[in-house]
Amino acid sequence: MPKTAALAAVVALTAVGCSGGGGDDSSAADPGYRITKDSPAAKGPLDKVKWSLYAEPQTLDYAYGFDYPINTVLANVCDQLLRINPDLTITPGLAAKYTNPDPLTWVYTLREGVRFHDGSTMTAQDVVASLKRQMDPEVGAAYSTAFKDVESITDSGPLEVTIKLTRPNVLLNQQLGASAGTIESAAFLAKAGKDYGNPQGGVNCTGPFSVKEWKPGTSITLKRNDAYWDSTLMPKTGEVEFVFIQDPAARANALLTGEVDGGYLLPSNSYDKLKSGDGKLYFGDITGSYSAAVTNLKGALGDTRVRRALSMAIDREGIVRAGLNGYGTVAKAPVPVSGWATIPAEQAQSMYNALPAVTTDVAAAKKLVAEAGATGRKVVVATSNLAPEISVAANAIQAAGKSIGLDVELKTIAPDAYTALFTDPSSRAGIDILVTSGYDVTPDPLEFYQTLQTGEFANYGNWSNPEYDAIAQQALGTADPAARAQLTAKLQEIVLRELPGIALWDSPLSLYQGKRVTGATPNITQLSFPWAATLGAAN
Repeated sequence: MPKTAALAAVVALTAVGCSGGGGDDSSAADPGYRITKDSPAAKGPLDKVKWSLYAEPQTLDYAYGFDYPINTVLANVCDQLLRINPDLTITPGLAAKYTNPDPLTWVYTLREGVRFHDGSTMTAQDVVASLKRQMDPEVGAAYSTAFKDVESITDSGPLEVTIKLTRPNVLLNQQLGASAGTIESAAFLAKAGKDYGNPQGGVNCTGPFSVKEWKPGTSITLKRNDAYWDSTLMPKTGEVEFVFIQDPAARANALLTGEVDGGYLLPSNSYDKLKSGDGKLYFGDITGSYSAAVTNLKGALGDTRVRRALSMAIDREGIVRAGLNGYGTVAKAPVPVSGWATIPAEQAQSMYNALPAVTTDVAAAKKLVAEAGATGRKVVVATSNLAPEISVAANAIQAAGKSIGLDVELKTIAPDAYTALFTDPSSRAGIDILVTSGYDVTPDPLEFYQTLQTGEFANYGNWSNPEYDAIAQQALGTADPAARAQLTAKLQEIVLRELPGIALWDSPLSLYQGKRVTGATPNITQLSFPWAATLGAAN
């Protein structure tokens, strides 16, 4: 959530049955689930599918596509310049081709005849307007970081767009396959103004589905775009209705009874029940670990010793048992093995195995808190019934903090408001720790680690380290994936030492499809790939 949330694409690098972890410590334990790369292809069309979301999107404005609910919908409504596929390949999207004639220049040749949902034809001016909007301070886009090294974006031809950089940035092109590269009609943006993306202003993109109706508080319904430009992804389903079910037990029950046909990010305490249902439960790769993001470095957690002490005291294995019913592994780092998709799988696993084992030492942690003069100081942890693991983790953090002399208070946040914590800095006022599921939209772990540079949007606690900033910038300018991975490993080392966030656990993306449906993407690429286009009848 983004990531960091930030956000997210992942390739299946890990051994089957493991979404991360390794080595000879507890994180290597068999998590008891199998990673799936895809679900069976649809055998036919369907008139309508009902799909569950754990919260209502606050907006459908692509500039704020920084969390699961909004991206789960927008992935099917809006297209990007490039496309991140379920197998983690990056291929042309609305750009038929692209070139990188020099390290500071990217040129995109657009497809001819692509139409927005209102029937107007996409031009280079639409692309320029859409991308420049991500850079507008007045907009405050979640992915403005992707464009931080952009000097200019121009329409260098009727169907050509040129991006000039002030310094090399290897991630920019990759990120144009996700929310950062979303293209909207320039005329529609101007007409909708501040209402763009809300139930009144609407959205007018080029994707395989358009927004038919948004009933605030209830549902969003999409309808098939019969004029979709990509014939290989012409939707098999006429309509997809997203219903908002915040209560985890109610979501599970709706799936089991067939009230809804499917959903992502299911409550882990429902997995065993869902396995016994008429449908099928899938687990897919994800590119980020669950972490305790430190959102306030002006309080007790401003001292590295206190952050280290808290990390040493948290019962991660207990969280996995109680919060995930065993469907997870203890995390060694903020990015799991599956997030290192730019290097060979064996190398990624070896690097992860070599990381220090995660251990618990309450006595030593208590001494660190005392040395820091933080005994009795207050720490506020955000919690929510959004998912059982969130509340279990918050309780575990509270217990750990109290055991080492901190005064830890829990602040309960409603599921829909919890989403705002990742996009609205003001909503984090008075909160010291936020349990978050980070993810990358590209196969490159540098995407997560570069967001912890000074001043970045997803650097929730405004952590700053000059050495870290310098290495991150060097990595962004390194074209060779192997060399870039080595620099990223140095960033990881600093993060594990300084702890601007505390890695907690790795768990897979969950997908449930009822007996009527099949074909949805079961991994994290569902946040950018039009997964509902392949959704159809199971029989």
